[in-house]
Amino acid sequence: MEPAGHSPQFTGTATSHHRHICAFFNSIDEQHRILRPFIKDGFDRGGKAYHYVDPELREEHLRWLANAGVDVQEAMATGQLEVQPWQDSTLREGRFDLDAWLASFEHLLQSGPAEGYAHTNFMGHMEWALIDLPGTGDLIEYETRVNHVIPKYEGPVICTYDLTKFGASVVMDALRTHPAVIIGGLLQENPFFVPPDQLLLEIRERQSVGMSEGTTR
Repeated sequence: MEPAGHSPQFTGTATSHHRHICAFFNSIDEQHRILRPFIKDGFDRGGKAYHYVDPELREEHLRWLANAGVDVQEAMATGQLEVQPWQDSTLREGRFDLDAWLASFEHLLQSGPAEGYAHTNFMGHMEWALIDLPGTGDLIEYETRVNHVIPKYEGPVICTYDLTKFGASVVMDALRTHPAVIIGGLLQENPFFVPPDQLLLEIRERQSVGMSEGTTR
């Protein structure tokens, strides 16, 4: 186990196939404190950063980045930093379109090197999935399928979960979809990770059972 933010696993190729990381926190302050070194390190190493965030927290997020030592205005002007609210990222047009967002996600991972940056560091607030909009129930399938995409690119992808908002079943599924986890401020290999092809079969079985139950009512 490594202290989050100080581990070489956060940078470049050092994460290998463990670049998909779920991060569990009990408050936004805890999240900011633990991820601050990671964010700063990504900029120092010449990476592009893409963050999608709770729209109500966007201004606070930008202040946090500035307090971490990021020249926010300069980074946004040059394209090194993008901070998008949910409605301009995962919840475009008032819904979560799994296939469309997967294509956008891969494009974003490609965009850093295409624009001359070392890689793209990606971070997302996952509470968008708690909003009652079409498609948000596909959260776990999304978290599973991105494991086919992330190993093709450099740079970590961190999915942050507020433990005060998500139920135990979602937290367990989130654990099963990420090869690495930050919990209690420590970054570690995740022993609960299930390979994506195996988990996708389970998801299809769940969906089939749910459809069968729906038709018998």
